[in-house]
Formats: sequence, structure tokens, C-alpha cells
Amino acid sequence: MEPVQYQPDLSPVTAARDPITDFRAARGRIERAVPALASSVDGSRFEFQASLHDLALQAGGHVVLETDRGVRLGQVLTLRIAQVDAAEVDPTATGAFHIRTAQGEGIVLEGQAPPFHDAEIRPAETDEIRTWLIRSRPDRAVLEIGEQLLAPGVPAALDAGGFNRHTFLCGQSGSGKTYSLGLVLEQLLVETGLRMVVLDPNSDYVRLAETRTGLDSTVADRYAAAARGIAVRRGRPGADRLRVRLADIDRVGRAALLQLDPIADREEYAALDALLDDNEHGGQLITGLDDFLTSEQPGARQLGLRASNLGVLDWSIWARGQAGSLLEELEDGDKRCLVVDLGSLDSPEEQSVVAEAVLATLWNRRSRREPVLVVIDEAHNVCPAEPRDAITARASEYAVRIAAEGRKFGLYLLLSTQRPQKVHENVLSQCDNLMLMRMNSTADLEFLETVFSFVPAGLFDRAPTFLQGHALVAGKVMPQAGYVRFGTRTAEEGGADIPTSWAAAQR
Repeated sequence: MEPVQYQPDLSPVTAARDPITDFRAARGRIERAVPALASSVDGSRFEFQASLHDLALQAGGHVVLETDRGVRLGQVLTLRIAQVDAAEVDPTATGAFHIRTAQGEGIVLEGQAPPFHDAEIRPAETDEIRTWLIRSRPDRAVLEIGEQLLAPGVPAALDAGGFNRHTFLCGQSGSGKTYSLGLVLEQLLVETGLRMVVLDPNSDYVRLAETRTGLDSTVADRYAAAARGIAVRRGRPGADRLRVRLADIDRVGRAALLQLDPIADREEYAALDALLDDNEHGGQLITGLDDFLTSEQPGARQLGLRASNLGVLDWSIWARGQAGSLLEELEDGDKRCLVVDLGSLDSPEEQSVVAEAVLATLWNRRSRREPVLVVIDEAHNVCPAEPRDAITARASEYAVRIAAEGRKFGLYLLLSTQRPQKVHENVLSQCDNLMLMRMNSTADLEFLETVFSFVPAGLFDRAPTFLQGHALVAGKVMPQAGYVRFGTRTAEEGGADIPTSWAAAQR
């Protein structure tokens, strides 16, 4: 029997199908088929689903909801990836497996609508958003601060009337916080008649009255007219020198700066009041700290030595017999915007004394019921959660009083900081407006979500990815919370970072 000769099979080889590739293709086909639909059981809030393969919806973005009863505008508040059974989308899907979809929640704008089911949902067009914003604007001044971040070209505007609530602006270093606050102040100056007092610890707003070069002449002229009411007070010689008289500071503030305890230092405490308060002849026995060391009045020299030992006598803020004072200007109220340049003072102690005196004066004149926006930059230094000394504690106390009761007297706060957890909680908790810029700290964001619980939690998620000048704005200044991109300022910036020329490559 002859051996069988092996004959190789030379027919074309058909490659075996890869089951993983098949599964991915099937899953992708079903995921692409997920319809973009929304449903609402109350006509106010809605839930939606959409395909991840053609995802144009964004948290914070505006959407159009098309139902059999008409078209309405809405806003997406949350957006997440979810898994659902493939058979829920395609009943012909074989095998038990899941697909990924986009899911989220949103709100219906323009009031409550009838409940709806399976409404088609799509991103709103620029003109649709612009039309809605114009239609929903209040019958008050609006402050155009830039454009909608998720709808470029659509103006972002604040309701000026919303500043009758306290406002909190925060963002980490480099987020554009200082620049953006300056833009808000410029708009308030031009578009409203609200008086402002600015505590400026870094000299960032001392050039608020100076217009930038290259501006449109109409814009420049209008701003220049408003800027005539700006006055800057600095801690240096000159006509605009910041001057304070010891007698103008209230008795508790005076005792705090001299570290006097009303019980332990009762004799000096009583002597200070007797020397500075009006006597029976209508005058003061002592007019300034310099007079203590040369006065023959009982207790004066001891107080002078105390002031000298504490270094208080060397401070540049004292009027030293010169006419006029910062606190008198606050009393008169004839300045539209008074910028107090704390950054020009030599020591943190001087800054604290001036800040305390300003807040105390505004609080003590509250019965006049004259609206004033009190702007406190670097608020964690002026009204900290844990004051470093007695005078800072007094400033915090006045800030707390203004936060709790100031609104009914026309005293409104605008606080700015990069350290939200360092600001006194009784001040922060009274703020009804939030402007949040880039913030990477998870702890700070969780803290802000708790304090500003009226802001949809899902909108905080974008804060770590903000670029410079981006912000989340919510509250009465922008009833519909959303993202904005701050625009260009009209006035010159005051402070500036030190150039990094030292980082240039060495050859």
C-alpha cells in the first residue's frame, strides 16, 4: 500500500472573527442610537439622557426642550456617565451587557411648564440664548462684565440691583480675581449711583480713576466723567495722604490699639477716655498721640510711654495736627468712591487700625441709611476667622455686624479672597451672591458648596478647570447661575506682579 501523499490546502484562508471586536462594534452601534430625550414630572426640573458619541450638552449650558406643547429653554445643571442595559435602548440586543450613556438633570427657564415626557433636547443656539437673556433682564441697570463662557458672543450681564445683597468673590492666585473685581467696580461706577468704599490692601485699585490708552473715545469719556468722583487716600506725604486722628477712633478701638484692658488697665483706660473725649469746655485735653509725652495731664505720660513702646507713635497714619481725616470723609460722604490704600501703609498693625476705623465709622453712621458698597479685598486679613490681635478682632466684629444687619441700613459687602475658609464664618454665611473663579483645592470647593448651597452642586465641578478670567456667578446678581468669561477693563490696574526676567535662560 502506497503511502498517502499530504496535499496542502491552498484555498484562501478566512480569518476568524474576533468576538471582542464584534462586541465593541455592537455596543458602539447601540450607544450611538441613544436618543437625546428629557422628561419632567413637575414642569420645572427635568432629567435627560443622550449619546456619548455625539455629546454637545454641557453642565451649565442652555438647551432647547421641544415638546408637543411647544419649545422651552432650559439649563443643564449636572452631567455624568451612566451605564444602562443595552436592551433598554435596542430590544434586539442579544446577550446581557451594558452600554454607556450621558445622563443628567436640569431646570426649565421662563417659569414652570406642563409636565412632559421624552421631549427632544438639544443645545440652544446663540440667538436663542441672547433673546432669552434680553427678555429676562430686570428693569434696572445691568453691568456687562464679559460674555457667556459656554455661548461665546452672548454678553454676560449682572443685575445691578443684586448688589443690595452681600457678595463673595474668590479664586486662587492667578485666577484673575483682582482684575475681575476691578471690572465689576468700573461697571458699578458707570452704570449706577451706588457709593463705594474700597479697602485695598495690595494697592490694586489706586489707579481706578485712570482710563487705559487706546479706548473708544465714547467709552473713555463716559468713564472719565464717572471717575471724577473717585478719591484715593495713601499712606504717604501729599495732598491725598491718608490721615487719622486718635480721637476719631471709637473708645474700644483706641483701647485695642494701645492694648488696654478695661479691667486690668482700668486707670490708664479711664485716663485715655478723659484725655480724648470732649470736656466741659467743649474741647479735647489731648488731640493726638504726640501730645501724650509732653502733657502734664494725669496719666498722659504713662499712655505716651505705652504708645512709644508699642511703636504706635511712629505710624504714618496719624494726622499730627493737619486738617482733615479719612474718617471725616466717610462721615461727609461727598466722594462717590473712596479707595483706602492699605497697601501703602508700613505695617499690618496700621492696616488693621485703619480697616477697623473705617468699618466702625460706617457702622456708627448707619442710621443715615445711605447706601454704600463696602469692598474688602483680601478679606481673610480684615475679618479673619481667627483674629491675630485685639484690633483685628474689632474689625471682624464690625464686619459681622454689617453682614448680619447692614442691609437694612444700606450697608452692602463685597468680599474678595483666595482663602475662603479663613474668612469669618458669620460674615461669609450672610453672602447671597457668589463669584467663583479657578479653585483647585477640593477642601475649599467642598466648603463653598456647603456655604452656598443655593448654587447647583454640579456647577462647582468646573472650577478646577477654569482658565484665567473664567468664573461661576450665582445669586441675586445673576439669578440663573452660570459661567462667564470676564472682559476687558476700562481703568488701569494698580498692582502688578514682579517680572520673571530672572527665569530667562542664561547663555
